[in-house]
Amino acid sequence: MQASDTAGRPATKVGDAAVNADGAPPARALPATNSIAAGPAQPPAIEVRGLGRRNPKGEGWLIRDVSFAVHPGDRLAVLGPSGAGKTVLLRALAMLDPLDSGEIRWRGHAVPGGAVPSYRKQVIYLHQRPALLDGNVEDNLRHPFTLRAHHGTEFDRERVVELLGYLDRDAAFLGKSGRDLSGGEAQIVALLRAVQLDPAVLLLDEPTASLDRATAGAVEGLLDRWLAAGPGGRALVWVGHDRDQARRVTARGLYLRAGRLEPEG
Repeated sequence: MQASDTAGRPATKVGDAAVNADGAPPARALPATNSIAAGPAQPPAIEVRGLGRRNPKGEGWLIRDVSFAVHPGDRLAVLGPSGAGKTVLLRALAMLDPLDSGEIRWRGHAVPGGAVPSYRKQVIYLHQRPALLDGNVEDNLRHPFTLRAHHGTEFDRERVVELLGYLDRDAAFLGKSGRDLSGGEAQIVALLRAVQLDPAVLLLDEPTASLDRATAGAVEGLLDRWLAAGPGGRALVWVGHDRDQARRVTARGLYLRAGRLEPEG
């Protein structure tokens, strides 16, 4: 997640409807995260129908005819070779990029332009190379609570210190300058920045790519605890290349090849 992902981003197109969060009317409310319990009888948290995005730099499609669902409590892996469109798909799910075909539905409903900021509050995307703000780690973790999307919620330092403990870090880590962080440490900050907001769905783009094996394992454990603690059935979509790790973290998988999705065998 980047710092402004949950506060609205420019020009997203869903189906034939153009979306511009900056020029849209005030955000409409979406169904509450905890109003729908996990279970097969409930509608999916996210349903994707015939999603497609053309290559803006040339001919062809980056992703095409992609259809699947993410249910409350789901742990879904999306695997595939480099260039298959995995990041494009995650960004589409986060409604960060324009679409050329298809529809994304939230809790069984279409997402109108005015509701996109609320959607992004519930569905948070973590880029594999996260951008951090100037300042220290704590400044970066506090920043989302200054955004309108999270009005009424406050930074919980005690909880963040507890989360750091699961990653073998202590409170001193909060004072480190963002400029002095390694790539792996930046991934840790981005993950904490998202997890503390308790979205309904986390979209994770190779979130442990820059971490050593021990820290990657600690991240897996942290995510497992976070998912289990969600009263409304939190979900995640995990993109990566490591099938063994995907089997540990997720319960089912899909395979993306040349922009098209097929069941993972």
